[in-house]
Amino acid sequence: MLTVEALRAFGADIEDGLMRCMNNESMYLRLVDMALHDANFDRLVSALKAEDKKTAFEAVHAIKGVTANLSLTPLYETASEMTELLRTGADADYEGLLERLLQCRDKVLNR
Repeated sequence: MLTVEALRAFGADIEDGLMRCMNNESMYLRLVDMALHDANFDRLVSALKAEDKKTAFEAVHAIKGVTANLSLTPLYETASEMTELLRTGADADYEGLLERLLQCRDKVLNR
């Protein structure tokens, strides 16, 4: 079950995230749950498999925005790194970054 304590242990900035949700803990947890199940994760996986950097950029950029707004710092940092690499079209280990991003998300989901 997703809790504020589990998110804090994960590295989320709970105080900032709750502030953005008017200190409504249940709303914050609902939004975090929605973000962790966002379709953009699947869209990112598919785009990278297809070597479609434009769609991959759009998907990870959306993930970056949502995770920033919810102060899910560890997810945000990885999504941000991937976003900037895709923005420039750089050759990079996108599979490694994707694995790190998904493992980070799964770490929260399995708490």
